[in-house]
Amino acid sequence: MFRATLKSLLARKVRLILSGLAVVLGVMFVSGAFVLTDTLGRSFDSLFADAYAEVDVNVAAKPKLELGEMEGEQLASPFPAATLETVRAVDGVAEATGVVAVDGARLIGSNGKAVTSFGPPQLGGNWTGESDLVRLREGRAPQADDEIVINKGLADAGRVALGDRVGVLTLQPRQDFTIVGIFGYSGDRDSLGGANEVMFTTPVAQQLMLGESDVFSNIVVTAADGVSDDQLRDAVATAVGDGYVVKTGEQLSAEAAAGLKEGLSFFNRILLGFAAVALLVGTFLILNTFSIIVAQRTRELALLRAVGASGKQIIGSVVLEAVAVGLIASVFGLAAGIGIGALLAYLFGNLAGGLALAGVAVPASAVIGAFGVGLVITVLAALLPALRAARIPPIAAMQDVATPDRPLTKVTVGGALVTAIGATLLFLGLGGYAGGSTLATILGGVLFSFIGVALLTPLISRPVVAALGTVFSGWVPGKLGRLNSGRNPRRTAITAAALMVGIALVTGITVILDSAKSSISGLAQDSISAELVIAGAQSGPRPPTFDPAVLDEAKAIPGVRLVDGEYGDMALVGGERTWVGASSEPSALVEMFGATATAGDIGRLGPGQMLISSDAAESRGLSVGSTVPVQLARGEERTYTVTGIYESTPLFGGVTLPAEAARDFAIPQPIQGYIQLEPGVRAADVLPQVEALLTDSPEVSVADRDAFIEQQAGQLDGLLQMIQILLALAIVIAVLGIINTLALSVLERTRELGLLRAIGLRRSQTMGMITVEAVVISVFGALLGVVVGAGLGAAVVEALRDEGITKLVLPWGQMGVFLGLAAIIGVIAAALPAIRAARINVLGAIAHD
Repeated sequence: MFRATLKSLLARKVRLILSGLAVVLGVMFVSGAFVLTDTLGRSFDSLFADAYAEVDVNVAAKPKLELGEMEGEQLASPFPAATLETVRAVDGVAEATGVVAVDGARLIGSNGKAVTSFGPPQLGGNWTGESDLVRLREGRAPQADDEIVINKGLADAGRVALGDRVGVLTLQPRQDFTIVGIFGYSGDRDSLGGANEVMFTTPVAQQLMLGESDVFSNIVVTAADGVSDDQLRDAVATAVGDGYVVKTGEQLSAEAAAGLKEGLSFFNRILLGFAAVALLVGTFLILNTFSIIVAQRTRELALLRAVGASGKQIIGSVVLEAVAVGLIASVFGLAAGIGIGALLAYLFGNLAGGLALAGVAVPASAVIGAFGVGLVITVLAALLPALRAARIPPIAAMQDVATPDRPLTKVTVGGALVTAIGATLLFLGLGGYAGGSTLATILGGVLFSFIGVALLTPLISRPVVAALGTVFSGWVPGKLGRLNSGRNPRRTAITAAALMVGIALVTGITVILDSAKSSISGLAQDSISAELVIAGAQSGPRPPTFDPAVLDEAKAIPGVRLVDGEYGDMALVGGERTWVGASSEPSALVEMFGATATAGDIGRLGPGQMLISSDAAESRGLSVGSTVPVQLARGEERTYTVTGIYESTPLFGGVTLPAEAARDFAIPQPIQGYIQLEPGVRAADVLPQVEALLTDSPEVSVADRDAFIEQQAGQLDGLLQMIQILLALAIVIAVLGIINTLALSVLERTRELGLLRAIGLRRSQTMGMITVEAVVISVFGALLGVVVGAGLGAAVVEALRDEGITKLVLPWGQMGVFLGLAAIIGVIAAALPAIRAARINVLGAIAHD
């Protein structure tokens, strides 16, 4: 039986290779995700080990506000320079250096724009001299207040050189400096992980990066001979007291790497999610392949039963084929995954500014994931056809027709139940009734919904396919193709379902994002009455800012009625971390943004006062007159009094503080500005005058309200394009499914095709018949995907109505494009099977058994 199975497998190499490709692509995503995160993880381990190699012990003040990895940038708390002398007096300290190192120094390049960073920090600090890690390549150390040194990576990115006069943005508006030195790092590196570094003299760094004189962000301590890092850490911690965090360099390195790995794990889960989609689509392909193979081998399997093979042996034969396909596909998928993982790591390293990558290795998780997923998916997909094969009676060997069409009752009932489960899970998840398992519940609902619809598809395939095929019915090959596509509802349904999944996901996500864009745009148009907006596109963790003086200067422009600058930061409000804003013109809340007071006065805001939205007030149990402790990123905790409560809207909610509070924000500069004009004044006349004020604020620009809203809403387009590219893999697998189904169908109908050729069907007509069959199946799958995707997208939009997504937008144009592409996909998928069908030898085909 084993030898018979192997011979059968070798006789069907092409069809099994096609089904194996689906597993290869899915496994590639799984193994590639693990290879990528392993490579980057080890790269970051090496990076931070180098960065902290010269740090035996580090001393830093406890932050005023502790933030999680996903909540924002942790701001270092400055501490008095006197602490440095305390540390130097500790036994076991060989050397202690006061350091300023804070994110937020943006150099203005030769093109007049601030050099951006997609992730790595833009550090500003004090030059403490050369070391084994840091070496000057050109020039000298900064000595005057208007001199800086920068790392080579930043010099290249900004296209600046030694001796250039450049602008630098910090906590203060633009100031100009002369580059007197350019430095690099050991190993001939131009940067550490893509970080841009600007080094000032110590007094200037303290003022610009920490906002005070005679303060530091941390102290780097070197241990004396014979003193361990742990011993020195404990001694220093005792000396400085509880207000400081004292850690070894090894601890800092491990914590920094762990923080980045947490972000990588999120990216890893995204890749695994797309792998799951690819494997789901691949399951349909494999199931179809083995179903057709079992159907074609009915007589062969019946003969095996007749000569003594048991049902278990028949099952084992089919499962053995599946195991062979799964093993081979897993090997190739793992190899492809290693290549994809290495390529993505290379691209990530370059995007991060030249991260030195560790050697590509294959972690155990990649191997286990590849073979585990590849084998399990393939065997599970082949299990149902295997059970069906075991039930073939020996008498079937003497019958010409061994695969009668079976009733659809069971599959329809099963599909209805699975769909009901999916709908219930979606209702619970989208309605907020799933507790802490909302995401898992929604994903489960989507999965069950797809499977349920796929099971119900055979019920509707025959009438829908017949209706779609009427377009070609006036042509004999077209009529034959339509009839062929509807002759086996199960096969057509499974093939179409594979395409349905990919197109449904793309359609659903498009509906959600387009609805969000339309809702946000409409809400902003209704809520913002400012004619001009000052803002910039955020390309890293820090939002773009501008000089607060621009606000006062803009007020002086003729025709300007009101100017408001908006600040923002995370804060601890009543013991709870939340986003807070500050406004330079409190009356703008009513005048520009149309806020409605529900209690108190929201048109003014004095020192020590705060405004709060109705939702935030209700959740915190606050009312007008309530006092709330607020801890900002800088300074000491202060108590604010609620003087006004305004009705919450999706665009405006939370806590608003007076403008002077922004001095203690992590970024004490406005991040957006709104300008309202006098009636009759044209925005186009005022806009150039505001542009002239922003010369020293290159991170932002001014635009009219419509352009600003379009720019903000357009940020969703990049996300949509990325998702569409990743989901294109599922559609590629679906195309393989159509090719596979047609190729196997041609083999199955060899005798039939020979008879058709014998009675006059020309080669071109044969190819046309196969092409029509493919186009009908493909368009049927796309139609299912568009309908299911639009339904799921509409359900999500309805669930998000309270979050401000109030407009349902169905992308009719894109859905039409999907249907058109499906027809093209059908033509492409039919090419090889159609050519093969046209080349069939007529006499040999008639004699085919």
